Amino acid sequence: MKQITKSVIKNSLKRIFLYRACIVRLKLMGVEKVFSYTLANETGVTSDQVRKDFSEFSIKGNKRGGYDINDLLEKMEKLFHRNKDNNIVLIGMGNMGLALSKYSKFVQRHMNIVATFDIDPFKQKMRSGIPVYSMSRLKEIIERFKVKVAILAVPEISAQEVVDELIRHGITGIVNFAPVLLKVPPDVIINNVNLCDELESVIYYVHKQMKVNGLKNLELLYRDMKY
Repeated sequence: MKQITKSVIKNSLKRIFLYRACIVRLKLMGVEKVFSYTLANETGVTSDQVRKDFSEFSIKGNKRGGYDINDLLEKMEKLFHRNKDNNIVLIGMGNMGLALSKYSKFVQRHMNIVATFDIDPFKQKMRSGIPVYSMSRLKEIIERFKVKVAILAVPEISAQEVVDELIRHGITGIVNFAPVLLKVPPDVIINNVNLCDELESVIYYVHKQMKVNGLKNLELLYRDMKY
């Protein structure tokens, strides 16, 4: 039975990404050992939270001696399967899809977009680093490269239809940039990324902070007038 997709990315996993970024930076600085309180200070959490997150993902260290940075990075490499190449297909070569297809960090992290797809014949004739195929070749490419993960960057109106086709051909993980909640079987993982929502979230907090600062300024003005 299909169900509406919800966020599947745990907050603890999001924090692991933050810890890793911090650890990489420390390694570049020549640091060999790192303590939980250092990671806590750098990422805005508590030491207990760092240790709890590491324990959840079976990352162990010496509480007194700290964590060996190289060992931490090696365990995180295995956690995110960066010790092998992960082939990915990208559906939709509009502005968003085109930008994603050119993002060099994917390759650096062993995520290879092996093919892109679009219904526009003109885009299928594009000559760039990654070929653009018609949707009729989706099954062939997925099977050839043993793809399990797809990036969806298509218009809202066609997103569900495309997802259904991806799932029929064996895709079990999808990063969805289409501004719509999709229905998929329980064993299919979808991460919904809505850039407008992300921007509006920032806008909300910016105006909220402005309001708080405005009230503080009024209180200070009232206090000065009082005295």
